[in-house]
Amino acid sequence: MGEFWPVPDVLAYLAGTWRVERVVRDLAGGHRGEFVGTTVFGPLEDGGLLHHESGTFVWQGVARPAERTLRYLPGPGGTADVRFADGRPFHDLDLTSGRHVAGHPCAADLYRGEFTARDEDHWETVWRVRGPAKDLVLTTSYARVQARPRARS
Repeated sequence: MGEFWPVPDVLAYLAGTWRVERVVRDLAGGHRGEFVGTTVFGPLEDGGLLHHESGTFVWQGVARPAERTLRYLPGPGGTADVRFADGRPFHDLDLTSGRHVAGHPCAADLYRGEFTARDEDHWETVWRVRGPAKDLVLTTSYARVQARPRARS
């Protein structure tokens, strides 16, 4: 699992439905949470993708429904400009090498995300969040719900 899968067009790669498993570790408090759900990357009228994630988040033994929405807009050379649902900038995403590092300042906190494409049906993110009140690591694994057919040799 140490190799990267180059992705020439991140929007084409992400389109579809993915199974999501996320582990959230609070390094300061020693707590651990888990999210399990689905992410759907559906088409937007402008050629981008609407990312909608929904599932269940369990934190300190309490399960709650959770969801979020992002917009992935076309960027140069097969990249994406990722924005919050309201259009505010979040980060860029360039998986042409199979790996990308992005940052996002949020008030007094700094988010640093590492994105890795493992193969045509698996990718992951690791977000490290640091700030005056936060010291978190969020590790998310994505698996395509319906794997793409592999070419025969």
